[in-house]
Amino acid sequence: MKNQILALSLGLMSLGAVAQKSELKDAEKAIKKQDFTTALNTLNTIEGSLMMNGEDKYKSKFYFLKGKALAAKKDYKGAAESFKALLAMKESKYSGEAQPIMNQMIQEVSNKAVDLYNNKKDYKNAADNFYLTYVLSPTDTSFAYNAAVSATQAQDYDKAIEYYKELQKIGYTGIETQYLATNKATGKVEDLGSKKQRDLMVKSGSYVKPETKASESKTATIVKNVALILKEQGKTDEAIAALAEARKANPKDLNLLLNEADMYVKLGKMDKFGELMSEAVALDPNNPTLFYNLGVVNFNQGRMEEAKKYYNKAIELKPDYADAYMNLAVVVLDQEKAIVEEMNKNLSNFKKYDELAAKQKGVYKEALPFLEKADSLKRSLDTVKTLMNLYEVLEMSDKASEYRDLYQSMK
Repeated sequence: MKNQILALSLGLMSLGAVAQKSELKDAEKAIKKQDFTTALNTLNTIEGSLMMNGEDKYKSKFYFLKGKALAAKKDYKGAAESFKALLAMKESKYSGEAQPIMNQMIQEVSNKAVDLYNNKKDYKNAADNFYLTYVLSPTDTSFAYNAAVSATQAQDYDKAIEYYKELQKIGYTGIETQYLATNKATGKVEDLGSKKQRDLMVKSGSYVKPETKASESKTATIVKNVALILKEQGKTDEAIAALAEARKANPKDLNLLLNEADMYVKLGKMDKFGELMSEAVALDPNNPTLFYNLGVVNFNQGRMEEAKKYYNKAIELKPDYADAYMNLAVVVLDQEKAIVEEMNKNLSNFKKYDELAAKQKGVYKEALPFLEKADSLKRSLDTVKTLMNLYEVLEMSDKASEYRDLYQSMK
């Protein structure tokens, strides 16, 4: 009796395999006729039994046919899942046939993502398509980074965090080899994409000074972006903790330190910002931007002499630092506030008022060289307008007239 039951069971299994094989053929025929809906319906009827007790050769054909049908219906996410299952099976004869379809999907989805981002400014759907490209081609990790950036742009912060966490999980750095050369016509250094292209352009004579270098790591940027999103979501403590944790692992990473400092600026905690900037100076003592930022911190906290010291140090390291010259002028001109207050209190005391007016002019004369230097290095409407006003107060008529005309032309 037991033997009969066993024989009957084997017979049922054999019949099941025949049915699966037949249904797979029907689905294949439907696909050839481009009747993809019928093909998918047919495949769905055997999926359960096939996954339970089907042979690998039938499973691999199932995954291939389902992926092909879904790809034709533009259901790239579903197609990707089927093809990934197929490729996970060893030595399937369908893997080679699936790859060109996968490549075509990757091309279409990535092109759509770029178009949505650049042309349509539809950042939410751009994020979905960038991430789908990454799912289709996991080795192209930059698409996951693009997805995170797009989701952030769309203010879909939960998705952005999810994508950034994925990048951290896979150890994404974003470091790429850059093949650079200087354009002879413009004098600008350009990334020419590949060594072959770079060498070809240098050989043509239109580019010179070939060099190869690695791009900067995006690790610190990812941590910073996660922290900024957490802050945007009102999760300030988590944001600070994320940066602090990253810095523990990389205590000498200047970018991480500066990102943490920037977080404190956004939180209005300038004392903590100042501490971190001092730490940054210790790590990179020849960086003029760090001294400039310390000048800003000290100015905002009312320590004018300290601010001047740091701005001068920034200029010492970078003699053409226009913003540092401008801020030195601002420090000097800050003295005017107290003078004007006293002038307003002494409107009827002509002698005292005249003394204060002379003192005010002295402040203007002290600030003037810094403003003129800033204007010569980086002219703006602000530098021109401020100089115009100073020249007028100092009764430098020719200069005042020159800058008045300049100001009108720039407005």
